[in-house]
Amino acid sequence: LKFGIFFGAIMVLWLVGLGLRDHKDVTVRGLEAIKRAKTVYLESYTAIFPNMGKEELERAFEREIVDADRETVENQGDVIVSEAATHDVVLLVVGDPFAATTHSDLWLRAQNARVKVEVVHNASIMSAVACCGLSLYCFGQTVSICFFSESWKPDSFYHKIQANQSIGLHTLCLLDIKTKEQSIENLMRGRKVFEPPRYMTVKTALQQLVEVESNLTARRELASANVEDARQKFEVLQAAAQLTPGDSEAQREAADARSALAELESDRLLVTNVLDSQVVGLARVGCHDQVIAAGSADQVMRVDFGGPLHSLVVCGKELQEHELECLARHAAHLQPQDVACDEKDDTRLLT
Repeated sequence: LKFGIFFGAIMVLWLVGLGLRDHKDVTVRGLEAIKRAKTVYLESYTAIFPNMGKEELERAFEREIVDADRETVENQGDVIVSEAATHDVVLLVVGDPFAATTHSDLWLRAQNARVKVEVVHNASIMSAVACCGLSLYCFGQTVSICFFSESWKPDSFYHKIQANQSIGLHTLCLLDIKTKEQSIENLMRGRKVFEPPRYMTVKTALQQLVEVESNLTARRELASANVEDARQKFEVLQAAAQLTPGDSEAQREAADARSALAELESDRLLVTNVLDSQVVGLARVGCHDQVIAAGSADQVMRVDFGGPLHSLVVCGKELQEHELECLARHAAHLQPQDVACDEKDDTRLLT
């Protein structure tokens, strides 16, 4: 019996994109696969429908649907693939199946297991972001912005935005989603108790960008103030090391001083002007209540974007004439203002 063929019939793992709004966005081909499959999973951690959960989809499709969280798709993906060797299986994905790397990994697992895969594409924020008026041809590398914690504040996304801007390109920022998140206490005690889902807002993403810029500016100023002292220290230690080539301690001190000087010289050249450009906040793209607001970071932070999902675009340094005209139609001051929002609020809970 060839793997992937059961009693002469070829079984299929279907990766079905659902689009951005609700069950009505699914294609005819995707709906046929959903009706025909023995098992239907809903991937629930890379994106969600703003106003529709698993139960509503079950009623709409008249099918039982199995929730597939990160653990299921990434760590137990082989189980899904094995199922597809004996009967049709559908994995539903909000947006497009290949907009997230994890689904490419599942596709590869199926290929390696000789299980046939059919992909039903659909609209994704990766293309629908153009609804704000910015040209898709002018977007560079997409970045993800994760929630900061007290001990973890990565800034690699900031440098990628800078790289895009250096060649005149916009940056789509995908904002963090936290589902089935455990507290440190519950994790340590092995208790399967999960925190409420969290969805990063445009406001939080911009606050974190401002924080990164502030930290990098402080590093640059500190480096500028100390680089000359570091250079003098290195020159002294290097001279001492040259006079005593057999002294390993002197060689180590000179090497450490060289590294410290190099780091300060690099920090002194840090550029922190990402937020000099316009930004565009988007919420629930494709839905009847979508919100788009463009302007400075401060202006966009004041907009009431409502519930999830949110996305952010940091524009390139120069905009085309038609882009400027489109963004003017979405000016932040024309949108509902979030005057009552607590500045410390960093999530929108899905209710």
